[in-house]
Amino acid sequence: MHPNAINMPKDKFKILIGKRIAYLRNKKGLSQPELGHLCNKDKQSINRLEQGNINPSVFQLLQITNALGISLSDFFDFKIPEEILEELKE
Repeated sequence: MHPNAINMPKDKFKILIGKRIAYLRNKKGLSQPELGHLCNKDKQSINRLEQGNINPSVFQLLQITNALGISLSDFFDFKIPEEILEELKE
């Protein structure tokens, strides 16, 4: 993960995690309800996670990564695009 993520305020980090979930979900071709079904969550929970409104537990992230077919370490192994870093600075 990008070194800047370590120094981010919690609210910005939650948004970053949500954007990562949405990116991977879309890459997999899944809707929010479909991902929710795969990890035993409702669409509203997935939406709140993707919007950065709630802080997911490690267990929730494990459920999501399993549903997406990736490991938890792969979930966190990414570079943050500069445009997202700029957006999170606001």
